[in-house]
Amino acid sequence: MTALVLALIAGAVVGLALGALGGGGSVLAVPALIYLLGFTPVAATTASLVIVTATSATALYAHARDGAVAWRTGALFAAAGIGPAFLAGAAAGRLAPALLTGAFAVIAGLAAVRMLRPAAGPSGPVRPVKAAGAGAGLGAVTGFLGVGGGFLAVPALVGVLGLRMRQAVGTSLLVITVNSLAALAARAGTGGALDWAVIGPFAGAAVLGAWDGKRLASKVSGAALQRIFACVLLMVAAFMLIDVIV
Repeated sequence: MTALVLALIAGAVVGLALGALGGGGSVLAVPALIYLLGFTPVAATTASLVIVTATSATALYAHARDGAVAWRTGALFAAAGIGPAFLAGAAAGRLAPALLTGAFAVIAGLAAVRMLRPAAGPSGPVRPVKAAGAGAGLGAVTGFLGVGGGFLAVPALVGVLGLRMRQAVGTSLLVITVNSLAALAARAGTGGALDWAVIGPFAGAAVLGAWDGKRLASKVSGAALQRIFACVLLMVAAFMLIDVIV
């Protein structure tokens, strides 16, 4: 199977998950780029940011049309993550490939476990310090590992900022887009030569998949989709961790 076909298939899966769940799909982009398309870990996390930015912005537009984005809340949450995303993005390009892959596997595993747990409801009055801390942590994860972090953003927006799930999903895409752009700016020139002949089709398929994911979310139980995706993600994380150790 050619690299182009693999990129199109992987991109469609990533976009489908991101559009349906508001996050999590981008976590599959890095292992797909490494194990299916031959990218180095540093190049894969940088390329993932390009794909995540394009896909999240597209999905954000789809959710915004339905009025499912809390713009002011999302902007404040994202602002707290810009600095950490930039710093972590700059640092990631200087790490050993095995360390970066191992860290990614751990975060992916935690994301899968988090997605399998029941969603928490609003935790009471919003605490600015706690909200800023959550936004900063999300930005650092985005910059360091090249993932959007929607699997962290959605529960934080519900539990810390008190948004309803539907709004949290749409608002998380705003946060992801802003953080990914900040991390990309920091990584300019540090990810090595990127294969745009692969990244372009991957991102294009992900963008189209995000539209389908948005439609899928209105027809299939979100909880069922999330459980299936979490199980796949858990297997991917285990494979990556074994690969690093062995």
